[in-house]
Amino acid sequence: MILGIDTSLGTAVAVVEADGVVRSEAASPDPLAHAEVIGVLLERALADAALGPVGATAAPTPVELTHVAAGMGPGPFTGLRVGIAAARAFALARSIPVVAVPSHDAAALAVLLADPHAPSEPFAVVTDARRREFAYTVYDGLDDDGLPVRIAEPALSPRDALDELLAARGVRRIDVSAVPASMVALAAARAVAAGRTLTGGEPLYLRAPDVTLPGAPKKVGA
Repeated sequence: MILGIDTSLGTAVAVVEADGVVRSEAASPDPLAHAEVIGVLLERALADAALGPVGATAAPTPVELTHVAAGMGPGPFTGLRVGIAAARAFALARSIPVVAVPSHDAAALAVLLADPHAPSEPFAVVTDARRREFAYTVYDGLDDDGLPVRIAEPALSPRDALDELLAARGVRRIDVSAVPASMVALAAARAVAAGRTLTGGEPLYLRAPDVTLPGAPKKVGA
């Protein structure tokens, strides 16, 4: 089983079996209270997972986790680091590996699985990046491993420019307000089964944090 954690928008936690069966999900839509709710959501998700798949009624059984899947963004600096730190700490305590998953990949997987028979066409997962900007990533269908095909990497766009940008590329826009932790875990399960790495270990902030250490070099644009 895989524990999925994502804090790129709200805070979401899920436990999913390797074949995609969801054992539990818990989430908070609050985009500012990640640190306050992550512990409660983890406790709830693990307790619910012990009862079997969602909708089942059974006596509690041990939850044997093999991996922790961490949503890596894009997302705001503070929110992302809460979830990633929680995932790494939990994995370290259990001596199990962390699987890094782009949060937009998880959102795209949810879109594609919701209507698997829909005609394949490029679409952009769009999330609020604040400061009058959107973060977006472009996808086109699923590959042979059941993972979203990313045809443009995550990027930022001014809010009033995104529609024109996507229309020029012939890309459908899909706004996402929550990233399901179950899809983070499922993407990780499929990546592990295929022996693939979906992203590196660094969070996808897309912009530098507001606070830097005194004396740190200034970020210079290209």
